[in-house]
Amino acid sequence: MKLICIGRNYTEHINELQNEKPTDPVVFLKPDTAILLKKQPFFIPDFSDDVHYEVEVLVKINRVGKHIDKKFAHKYYNDIGLGIDFTARDLQSALKAKGLPWEKAKSFDGAAVIGKWIDKSAVENVNDFEFSLKKNNDIVQNGNTSHMLWKIDELIEYVSKYFTLKIGDVIFTGTPAGVGKVVANDKLKGFIENTEMFSITVK
Repeated sequence: MKLICIGRNYTEHINELQNEKPTDPVVFLKPDTAILLKKQPFFIPDFSDDVHYEVEVLVKINRVGKHIDKKFAHKYYNDIGLGIDFTARDLQSALKAKGLPWEKAKSFDGAAVIGKWIDKSAVENVNDFEFSLKKNNDIVQNGNTSHMLWKIDELIEYVSKYFTLKIGDVIFTGTPAGVGKVVANDKLKGFIENTEMFSITVK
């Protein structure tokens, strides 16, 4: 499986990091070793002093596809989920300043939280549902898929131009505004509407 991540897909998040608004989706990959094992805490890596949470809606691909037309993209997934794209922001900033790839800042072990999956029929409209992240019981991120610059089907169409999508691949669809630093003993819980999708502790 591969984890295909989309950056800069919510305007307010682009603004909060003072990034340039892209003309096409920003795409990067995480290896499967980045997946945080179930029931395990997230350990802040020793190479960063500024790891940020980024809550994201996830899509799990259910069939093989290449050059998928947007009008057929809905057939390529049944399950949606919620996760976190952990980012070593200090390392990412240093890499970006040198024009270097981000992988060390985004693809380290444990940097991808994948919560439980639900059938997409559990939400009335995949292009208009609420999701949120609580840190120590305070809501720190609150998003709606209607605010995506590129909706799920558009992302599947775009990504499949470059990568063959396979069964079990996961697309991280981007994070809304509100990202922030984690410290030891933080407790993070993610929700799609009122359904808890994951709960992790930071060490």
